[in-house]
Amino acid sequence: MVDKPHLNLAIIGHVDHGKSTLVGRLLFETGAVPAHVIERYKKEAESKGKGTFEFAWVMDSLKEERERGITIDIAHKRFDTSKYYFTIVDCPGHKDFVKNMITGASQADAALLVVSGPDGVQAQTKEHVFLARTLGIDQLIISINKMDGANYDENVYKQVKDDVSKLLRMVGYKPEDIIVVPTSALKGDNISKKSENTPWYKEHTILGALDTLKMPEKPTKLPLRVPIQDVYTISGIGTVPVGRVDTGKMKKGDKVIFQPANASGEVKSIEMHHEEIPEAFPGDNIGFNMRGIDKNSIRRGDVCGHPDKPPTVANEFTAQIVILQHPSAITVGYTPVFHCHTAQVACTIIELKKKLDPRTGQVKEENPDFLKTGDAAIVQIKPTRPLVIEKVKEIPQLGRFAIRDMGTTIAAGMCIDIKAR
Repeated sequence: MVDKPHLNLAIIGHVDHGKSTLVGRLLFETGAVPAHVIERYKKEAESKGKGTFEFAWVMDSLKEERERGITIDIAHKRFDTSKYYFTIVDCPGHKDFVKNMITGASQADAALLVVSGPDGVQAQTKEHVFLARTLGIDQLIISINKMDGANYDENVYKQVKDDVSKLLRMVGYKPEDIIVVPTSALKGDNISKKSENTPWYKEHTILGALDTLKMPEKPTKLPLRVPIQDVYTISGIGTVPVGRVDTGKMKKGDKVIFQPANASGEVKSIEMHHEEIPEAFPGDNIGFNMRGIDKNSIRRGDVCGHPDKPPTVANEFTAQIVILQHPSAITVGYTPVFHCHTAQVACTIIELKKKLDPRTGQVKEENPDFLKTGDAAIVQIKPTRPLVIEKVKEIPQLGRFAIRDMGTTIAAGMCIDIKAR
């Protein structure tokens, strides 16, 4: 296998807009999933009265997902284009699962946003675009999907493209730099080859658009940070934490420390895509076997680093936030859940320092009494239990977060200063 450059691609968008089908189709068209497997899924799907789900099931291999027809966990699958190899981070669109979406998107180098042509932009489309932006994803491709359900009408494509462009501009993307492809994931239109059904569309297919993405700079010079997603105990091997290298690099034999667990040990071996590798770099999704650490001393949400520059554990931190939606007003004492890298920790807002103009960043008001939807502000925050977070200026990958409450994303923000523990 030729070593192509590697990108992590998040697939985002509303629950019924065809994300899983698009992913399945991409894997099929690039040969990552053989035809006979799709054929088997097709028969199984038809027998359960879900005749159009064969591609979706490639990703949704969890049984419960099949029964419910939705995507729950974040699955990792590999496929290749002529230029790159991609790991797909399939982000659930269902709203119970925005939490997973945040974890998924925070690992991505680029995102493919799926919007159904017949249904257009939905509330959840907005939430996902906003999150992608906050989580630092600056490369986007858009699929206007289910065009077969809109009779491949160019006006439907133009209308949805227009609506999406407004949304993108609102959160700070430049729509003119973003490729928008009319697709039918189910029928295969404009996925790997140009479709005769859209003679009015002359630009890239999805695979062609993916090849226009740029490799992000690899932050190898920054300190090592690996937010932990899961910890396994594998018999005969031992404790194996799993996560993505966000910054720095990890070598076999390295001494490492996990915070806030404050547990340290030595890296015995590193694995990626089931193959052992001598060294891991930013962007690599790895499992690594630890000597000197038992499974119970570390957990999801911990961050691994080197002992000379350990991950920062915040006692309090100052953040700049934007309120996306809140039914009433946010005041001092409010304690929602903060999602930062793989950690989910309830944090209390202990001071409202300044209200800002969301467009210019200029201070509008010192020490406001409350914040409401649409406000941007600088606030002081105290986590209810230890949380690793970094200043966005120093290690941006660990400086961004989303704030959730009552099943929705209330706000998003970035850490600008830390009082360390």
